[in-house]
Amino acid sequence: MLANAFPVGLLLIAPFNPALLAQDSCVKNGFYGNYRDGDTMYSVITTPWDHDCTYSLKPHLPQVVEFLPLPEEGSQLVWLEEDVIEDGLREMNELSGTLDQFLDSFTMHWAKQSQYNTPSQQAVLGASSAHHGTHHSISRLPLEVWEQRPYTVHYQSPSAALVSISADKAQTIDTLLPAYWKSTLLPREPISYQPVPSASVNHVREVLHNLKFNPDIASVVNNISIAQMKNDIRFLTGEDGKSGIVSRHSFSTGARTAAKWLKERFEDTGATCELKPFLTGFTPNVVCRYPAIIETNATVLLSAHYDSRGSFGSTRAPGGDDDGSGTTGILSIARTIARKGVKFHSNVELVAFAGEEQGLLGSKAYARELRAAGANITLMIQADMLAYRAPGEPLQLGLPDLIGTPEATQLVGNVSGIYVPELHVGFTPACCSDHQSFHEQGFPATQVFERAGPIADPMYHNSGDLSDREGYDFEQLLAIAKVQFATLLHTAGFELPSK
Repeated sequence: MLANAFPVGLLLIAPFNPALLAQDSCVKNGFYGNYRDGDTMYSVITTPWDHDCTYSLKPHLPQVVEFLPLPEEGSQLVWLEEDVIEDGLREMNELSGTLDQFLDSFTMHWAKQSQYNTPSQQAVLGASSAHHGTHHSISRLPLEVWEQRPYTVHYQSPSAALVSISADKAQTIDTLLPAYWKSTLLPREPISYQPVPSASVNHVREVLHNLKFNPDIASVVNNISIAQMKNDIRFLTGEDGKSGIVSRHSFSTGARTAAKWLKERFEDTGATCELKPFLTGFTPNVVCRYPAIIETNATVLLSAHYDSRGSFGSTRAPGGDDDGSGTTGILSIARTIARKGVKFHSNVELVAFAGEEQGLLGSKAYARELRAAGANITLMIQADMLAYRAPGEPLQLGLPDLIGTPEATQLVGNVSGIYVPELHVGFTPACCSDHQSFHEQGFPATQVFERAGPIADPMYHNSGDLSDREGYDFEQLLAIAKVQFATLLHTAGFELPSK
């Protein structure tokens, strides 16, 4: 976010409260999004330099809230947060660490890259690295390095921070993060907060009310092919030895190969597809559509993200689980739509987003485009990480505990109980994927995840995230894909070829 895009005033970081963004609020035009810190969602808002405004906000704020100076001109704001993971995973991963350790390593990295070029300065850096290891306490950095750190911290807690850095460094900050931390680039301009109107949830409520077992739906979803899913995921990860994909990072050649391949595969199933760019340098969103066979503007949207992250310092980012599994799941649904000759009463979109790992950037762009166009999205379901199952655990389906439309989440859970009763269904704090982009634009949205609990995959954001490994479970991927597909069929309405 360029600081000169900010209005003159202060930066407010406060627990999310819709009243802050009401139509009569003095900060309604300063909203830059909601971001997670532990089990709380925080809003980032700019406020006018106005005592009357700040006074009017007090009833809607906790007692202790800081109003902070805006970042310097030309800088980009980035939210950093720690993922909610199972105890013990940090100890298993040598690249995990505290936020202070990451910021220290980030400073050292850029100092070595661009700021310290003389032999004596490099010697100081080298000695510091040799003495303190991969991560450091910031207070131990050489003074000349600390004074030239490439970021400013505006907000920090043990599990999150808001920092400003230069735009060029911001776009690759995710490649320097510890495995269980993620980054989100804040938008360049304020966005409108759109609560989901009650009327927009009416169709989901109606489907919930009338939900019952449909033998045709059971027959269709049971036709998904595990063998085909295995072939598809091996192309996306490069495990097939033919695709040439090493990484699907949002700026990589492999991601462009994947986007082209996904578009062609979806088109093979009868969809009309488009590669939709959203930011310079990023690979495009892959948006595919099956038009309704009746007159309607209603649309049901299933999605996943096809970009990936790898280990710090490695160019390999196969993304087998995150989120090759979700991408493969919606592709398997498309293949089954074609094989069974399904036609829909509602428009249906299957979308593979890019830029998720940099902060839901592809989905944010598309959700705002749809909002501006007045689209009628009756349900959106994001699939992110579906295939990892810890040893000894049952097949599971995790539903979002914090971000999403409750009725949409309930519908997915109820559909699972009817069609895939072997799935253990519960809530997960793993948050937040591309459904958040749609939820914040006023569309009913939810997510499906591989576990009713925190992240447990030891290869999360790791270059070892392949499909051919212990714990990668195609039975679980199949089970959750069946739930998504059955929910789609119930919500969109459908017809099958006459027998």
